[in-house]
Amino acid sequence: MNEIKETLRNIEQNYRLFQQQQFTFITALQRTRENAHDMIRPVATIRQVQSYMDHHCNNSTDRRILSMFLSICNDLSKLCQNLETLHPGNSVTNDILERCKLLLSHSNDLSAIRAKYPHDVVNHLSCNEAKNHYGGVVSLIPIVLDCVKEWVAHTEKLPRHMLYNVSGGGAGSAKTAPQEAPARAARSPKPPSAPPAAQPSVSNKDYVQVQGSKQARKKGLIDTQSYSGKLKSPWKPPGRHAF
Repeated sequence: MNEIKETLRNIEQNYRLFQQQQFTFITALQRTRENAHDMIRPVATIRQVQSYMDHHCNNSTDRRILSMFLSICNDLSKLCQNLETLHPGNSVTNDILERCKLLLSHSNDLSAIRAKYPHDVVNHLSCNEAKNHYGGVVSLIPIVLDCVKEWVAHTEKLPRHMLYNVSGGGAGSAKTAPQEAPARAARSPKPPSAPPAAQPSVSNKDYVQVQGSKQARKKGLIDTQSYSGKLKSPWKPPGRHAF
């Protein structure tokens, strides 16, 4: 976005220089139209201005000012292309860009557009004929500049991850990061899990020993019970024997 703003400032600076020479621009158009024998129709397209400069311009002053106008229009077209790469677009910004591209099309009819307040370029035209013939062409650049500023204002209100970076980094990476996160998570090794608490293991040998001990204790208990049973039986005196 900083690059866009810097480019926009440079274009505005060039346009201020051009605006100071508006009378020179109108004079150049008037002279080239006369050379082209095209005094009836208004100057309605960028292509028309290009044709006047290429085929009907006889002095360096006219060529310089006409070239300056075409150069600013070309810079605005490139800026609009950068705006498309910076932001994927929503209904508002897309409408603004579409209008800019239409206005800057070399074949678009500009005769009906008029720059309004605070722009006074139309008011600086010297007479009614000039207003009727040049009002559209002098209104083109200020109208497009207003549209680009409006685009910037709307875009700055959007979340940062919605922006692409013109130079290929920065905010553009932020937009793709959520999509790449699962892939990175899948590629990255999982951290080793904490070892489970030590459990007393019982081997087969120990199991046999334990079972044997249980059986031994059981057998001993049985023997003890049988022996104690014998001890508890009533004592009988021996019978008398006959002598």
